[in-house]
Amino acid sequence: MTQQAAAPGAPSARDPKWWTLTAVCLGVFMLLLDITIVNVALPDIQRELDASLSDLQWVIDAYALSLAALLLTAGSLADLFGRRRLFVIGLVIFTVGSVACGAAQDIFFLQVSRAFQGIGGAAMFATALALLAAAFHGKDRGTAFGFFGATTGVAVAIGPVLGGALTSGLSWRWIFFVNVPLCLVALGVSLAKVVESKDRHAGRPDWFGFVTFSIALGALVYGLIEAGKEGWGEGRVVTSFVVSALLLGVFVVSQVVQEHPMFDLGLLRKPTFTGGLIAAFGVSASIFSLLTYLVIYVQNVLGYSAVATGVRFLFLSGASFFAAALAGRLSERVPVKWLIGPGFLVLGVGLLLLLGIHEDSSWTHLIPGLLVSGVGIGMINPPLASTAVGVVPVARAGMASGVNSTFRQVGIATGIAALGSIFSQRVADAVRPELAAHVPPRALDGLTAAISGGQVEPAARAAQQAATTRGGPSAGQQAYDFVHHVGTSGVVDSLNHITAIAAVLAFVAGVLSLVLIRQKDFVDRSGAARSEGTPEETPAGLG
Repeated sequence: MTQQAAAPGAPSARDPKWWTLTAVCLGVFMLLLDITIVNVALPDIQRELDASLSDLQWVIDAYALSLAALLLTAGSLADLFGRRRLFVIGLVIFTVGSVACGAAQDIFFLQVSRAFQGIGGAAMFATALALLAAAFHGKDRGTAFGFFGATTGVAVAIGPVLGGALTSGLSWRWIFFVNVPLCLVALGVSLAKVVESKDRHAGRPDWFGFVTFSIALGALVYGLIEAGKEGWGEGRVVTSFVVSALLLGVFVVSQVVQEHPMFDLGLLRKPTFTGGLIAAFGVSASIFSLLTYLVIYVQNVLGYSAVATGVRFLFLSGASFFAAALAGRLSERVPVKWLIGPGFLVLGVGLLLLLGIHEDSSWTHLIPGLLVSGVGIGMINPPLASTAVGVVPVARAGMASGVNSTFRQVGIATGIAALGSIFSQRVADAVRPELAAHVPPRALDGLTAAISGGQVEPAARAAQQAATTRGGPSAGQQAYDFVHHVGTSGVVDSLNHITAIAAVLAFVAGVLSLVLIRQKDFVDRSGAARSEGTPEETPAGLG
């Protein structure tokens, strides 16, 4: 047999499924690399484009919102018009968006370009797992998901270092330009080797659901981010939350009454599918959202360069890489609930180990927490990938993959917005009274805003320069020491607070994953002799 003759994982001209794996892994590698690279470059973007913390939140959330809003529609389009076709279109759009991001001259253009980049990312995310599910069966499917999991580990592992090296050695702009050659290679493989697949019974896209869901999610994230600047009771914030809640209700009703909805709510009847959505949201809303603020702390408070920061986060990404490789192999034999659930519990412990940062703490305080959190991430991601599509027939894989990926991006968007708002509000409440007693009123708002955005060192330097002009070098040094002390104290206290929140999210997601994920919900794709809809577990479901 041709399939048996091919070496496991080796692309073969006579076995195109391995080329499908190559193209998908290249695309996913690029997308994950982009996320980790951007985190390390945020402080440099902040300085060069004169951005606030809320501006930085939008740099990430504009991308995540586009992904979350379009993934369900992209999944439906993929089922209808072809998964390979949508994947190729996504690659082209992502490439154009990456070039636009690298060329941005102001923060607004960068945010818009990130949103455009997310449109291409949505087409790729929504089709990646579905392409694998259609191409692989039996033990080969487990091997494919093992490679997929290892790819996520590699991207997370090298992202911080590569991003730091590009940012420190060239410019933050190259974190986007580096996508171009990867996109071109993935595009060539996809056009030449990937076999098309689609759902012959797919309905038309649900544009009403797309519009209501998009506006609802956008309003929610806008309200969360504005709450950090204006306060949780401010009129615009409350209005945003109300609009979001109403439109989400309209969206749910529309999905129930439509014959071909973008999100078949009937999938939620399978507890395992619901558990997978909770897991996808939980890992994004906890550790991946918190990473943004850990990076800001290491660079803007501890004063490390982008490349030095990337090297230090290897404790997280390296542990994730090795744990993901092991989990990818174990997922062929161990029930996925015993990887995902315990993985979240390990992640929660890792986040608790990050607590206790003090004003005089060094970066070494983070090492135990980063290592343990990395192991937790590695345990979760590979089996979660197969859980997304393992409980539905192949024909429904596009929607299932899109829904799971949507919840990942909703977790990122809402997690970064919520944690950032809590962080900035808590910092402002802590530092403003102390600053008000020692700095001129005209400088109070600017210093408070800078420190609330994590820019402790720039704020201290600005205070030093102003005080030196008024009272000489001695007064300048005193102002620097005071502002640096107040700012650092406020930032580390707030960072500990949102880290505790992230830990709670991880523990809750872990418990719910253990309760909801069941082996009997997985679809059997091991052979034609048994019905695809039977609930018996197979290697395909375990992959």
